[in-house]
Amino acid sequence: MHSKLPLSFYLREDVVAISKELLGKVLVTAIDGFITSGIITETEAYKAPEDKASHAYNNRRTPRTEVIFKEGGIGYVYLCYGIHHLFNIITNEENIPHAVLIRSIEPLEGIDHMLERRKKSKLDKTLTSGPGALSQALGISSVHNKIKLTENIVWIEDRGIIPSEIIAANRVGIDYAEEYKDMPWRFYIADNKWVSRIK
Repeated sequence: MHSKLPLSFYLREDVVAISKELLGKVLVTAIDGFITSGIITETEAYKAPEDKASHAYNNRRTPRTEVIFKEGGIGYVYLCYGIHHLFNIITNEENIPHAVLIRSIEPLEGIDHMLERRKKSKLDKTLTSGPGALSQALGISSVHNKIKLTENIVWIEDRGIIPSEIIAANRVGIDYAEEYKDMPWRFYIADNKWVSRIK
């Protein structure tokens, strides 16, 4: 039996450390009657209110961002460019808007179902490399916004996988974030092909 991460994992203060510690953990979904899962290979930390790259920068509260202010241990799923669902994990206590974007996973279980959801015939890194791709492969959509990660639809397990080396880099696509643009808050497993894009 694999152990599901407890709520206490998500409620800690250091979102950057949590983002790093999520590498090697396994993201699992039980959606439409299928179990699909993958090893988390790439993450990004978002540390509002000061982080100009965060949707909750400067404590901006809107119907969309309200979820980021909730107690950690839930999912934040939003639609990017009207096409891609992006899956984030809310961390820390209520009213502290921290989040971790899951950017890529290495497919484990239910690969046939992932291929079907992505309308692909063969397994390659494009299946789950990139935040929009992994959400589609795992069946995650906006209906899963605010979902509790301690329940049995979307959750994360510790299967004892320890990455040999972790690389810290700049986050992707946040050129507007001024001095926060160059924060090394993107983490990925070194030499893992299931990572979105490496400059």
